[in-house]
Amino acid sequence: MGVTGPIRVVVAKPGLDGHDRGAKVIARALRDAGMEVIYTGLHQTPEQIVDTAIQEDADAIGLSILSGAHNTLFAKVIELLKDRDAADIKVFGGGIIPEADIAPLKDQGVAEIFTPGATTTAIVDWVNANVRQAAEA
Repeated sequence: MGVTGPIRVVVAKPGLDGHDRGAKVIARALRDAGMEVIYTGLHQTPEQIVDTAIQEDADAIGLSILSGAHNTLFAKVIELLKDRDAADIKVFGGGIIPEADIAPLKDQGVAEIFTPGATTTAIVDWVNANVRQAAEA
């Protein structure tokens, strides 16, 4: 059975990071591209993010992390999704993430990382090419 309707993405700001301009720009770009976007706001715990994604029947979670806690926060979201039998929800993200941390994050299950300078078009194109494809498989 194929997935119908628009791609549903939860955009979240985990942890203590208080800078959400980038997350809001991405949320709007995804919305303008025809996706349903649920923006959770600042200071979300991994548990709150996963709960929201499951309740909203999301296809993906986009995390914006500028605080330096990306290794811990991505890992916790991935772990909680597995624990809740929701590992089919694709996790991607961006922010201030050192190049050396990207491969280990992908090894843990993060689908894609966008670093500063990534265009909204590149992010929208990636979500369209990867999230819907996975949801329909």
